Amino acid sequence: MFEQQVALFTIFGGTGDLAKRKLYPSLFRLYRKGHLQEHFAIIGTARREWTDDYYREIVAESLTSLTPTEEELADFTSHFYYQSHNVNDTDHYIHLKKLATELDERYQLKGNRIFYLAMAPNFFGTIVNHLESEKIITESGYNRVIIEKPFGTDYASAEKLNEEIRAVFAEDQIFRIDHYLGKEMIQNISAVRFGNNIFESLWNNRYIENIQVTLAEDLGVEERGGYYDQSGALKDMVQNHILQVVALLAMEVPNLFSEKSIREEKIKALNAIRLYDEEEANRCFVRGQYTAGNVGTQSYKGYLEEENVETQSRTETFVAGKFLIDNFRWQGVPFYVRTGKQMTTKAARINVVFKPTPVNIFRDEVTCVKNNQLPQNVLTIYIQPTEGFSLTLNGKEIGPGFDINPVKLDYRNTTEMVENSPEAYEKLLLDALNGDATNFTHWDEVAQSWRIVDVIRAAWDQNTDPIPTYAAGTMGPKEAFDLIEKDGHEWVWRPDDWYRENNLLS
Repeated sequence: MFEQQVALFTIFGGTGDLAKRKLYPSLFRLYRKGHLQEHFAIIGTARREWTDDYYREIVAESLTSLTPTEEELADFTSHFYYQSHNVNDTDHYIHLKKLATELDERYQLKGNRIFYLAMAPNFFGTIVNHLESEKIITESGYNRVIIEKPFGTDYASAEKLNEEIRAVFAEDQIFRIDHYLGKEMIQNISAVRFGNNIFESLWNNRYIENIQVTLAEDLGVEERGGYYDQSGALKDMVQNHILQVVALLAMEVPNLFSEKSIREEKIKALNAIRLYDEEEANRCFVRGQYTAGNVGTQSYKGYLEEENVETQSRTETFVAGKFLIDNFRWQGVPFYVRTGKQMTTKAARINVVFKPTPVNIFRDEVTCVKNNQLPQNVLTIYIQPTEGFSLTLNGKEIGPGFDINPVKLDYRNTTEMVENSPEAYEKLLLDALNGDATNFTHWDEVAQSWRIVDVIRAAWDQNTDPIPTYAAGTMGPKEAFDLIEKDGHEWVWRPDDWYRENNLLS
């Protein structure tokens, strides 16, 4: 039986979309499973003038899909309190401290406090300084701060932000959240690698030809056009999610499966990624912007027609690129990555492409080989929406002759398993309650990720060539396919091919 958690959550931005879509349902799941029982409380803060009762109604509405019983709902929401709050007003922190102290005594919270900053990063420094100056941070119990991405907009702003937070909180009190690290199959990367000698013994440049990471979205920017136009796919996805996945794929075997050992190896892997100069960045990374397109009977508008997007915007909605890792294990193995908006389908997957057999002894018998090579073995890790693994092997087709037929050893989590598995935010909130930062990003990881991305961004800012485009519903611009084909490789996953074959893309 697990231990009941004891803590006071203060959520800055408690009326926001993130809180309603992710935080409140995740906290309820922890409550329903018994991790949170009687000794917890949540303070929601924002500028809106809400009462406790109205706040609890909003929380209750956010839980509708979880079908709580009336008793569950009444008990859970009774732990929620609202404080109208201007983050720049010192008086408001005085009231916040008074409420926090009252709830600490009422629920016997032992001074344990978690501060969740679900607001724009420009407020972080102001908030943490007031938490310290108004003594909302307790001397008994623990104090932890959870921070949403984006953590800065480049290395310089991230460093400034980090200095502001580190002036109040120690590194082991700071939990920089990247929800991808809470996904079941991202955490399974380590299980696949280090739990199976068949893979770990081959996990190097002697046997792996290339690795491909695809994080595709089938929606446009929707109501986030104003934010997205100031960010773009490189900062929104590559700097955090993709580089975290690359680090997990590339890191060395940790001495122990512990927070400290895993963090050290991830940092080493990120530090080994080659920092490109301007010419290399333009050669190894391409960007794209979606235009209007049709998938079947559904029509989609282009990025420049989206609400709150500048009509002459050069913001990229798609990125494809090649990372090179300069160490003994990975020298010469390209890590291809791609991500974008308004692509063929929403999915995330990793393809590990193994080198072909050195000699094709079936060359005089087999008619279905390409370039006199047998089809390559590919390990696929399905992250979402389906979860699981597959391994493509070569076998003989049934019947006369000796035609080789690629077959898949395939495992997928059932729909029931996926639906009942903990949601990413649920797992990460529980990790924060336990003080386990394994699945959060350390400053050294954030810093190096920004250094890697900044040189690409700077090269693109100097490049005045027209930005490549791709029709909504496709897997990116032609340049993304040229990028990998000039190395003699191809994207393993091409879902738009089926749509084209059936005349559903235009």
